[in-house]
Amino acid sequence: MKKPSRPEIPRKAVYRLSIYLRCLLRLKDNGLPTIASEALARAAGVKPTQLRKDLAYFGTFGTRGLGYDVEQLGAMIADVLGTNRLQPVILVGVGNLGAALLAYQGFGPEGFEVVAAFDAEPAKAKTRTPFPRILPMVDMARIIRERRVRMAILTVPVTSAQEVVNQLVEAGIVGVLNFAPIGLQVPEDVTVNGVNLAIELENLSYFIQD
Repeated sequence: MKKPSRPEIPRKAVYRLSIYLRCLLRLKDNGLPTIASEALARAAGVKPTQLRKDLAYFGTFGTRGLGYDVEQLGAMIADVLGTNRLQPVILVGVGNLGAALLAYQGFGPEGFEVVAAFDAEPAKAKTRTPFPRILPMVDMARIIRERRVRMAILTVPVTSAQEVVNQLVEAGIVGVLNFAPIGLQVPEDVTVNGVNLAIELENLSYFIQD
């Protein structure tokens, strides 16, 4: 079943929404009620025209001469991103990287709850982290259905990544954050965001060359 038709919005624009939201949350914490588009764009590291174009995908915001209402715009972006409510997430593969991610305290404040973690050797995985819910792979599909999970973090070895993502998709997962350095084959209605640390370092290496 394909996703309902939605406006065609560039991935980079969606990514920038997350940056705008964090800027707005900082402004809200500092007690600033409104902000001009130029100031928000500067805080986010983009041009004002880019900011206005990104927000235009979702409607008309701001008042000429007054700028954006910080709390209102933040709430709108959180609603668009689906983080105005706690989203259940699972993690698959509790090696060193998976254990480090389970120890991260920032998921909750950002709107995500890791409800369970899965590993081929759960007893061994439990020695790496105090996270209470590390379960065997055979329980994965059941937990996804019971908790209505739609997103997964994948931190398994390259050799098993495709097999695991097939299981995730079959169980109902439609969004995967993939840390395995491999391209995954998924249906059109499933979104995979890859995090390849080696590629990111290579990119930085280019820019620091003399």
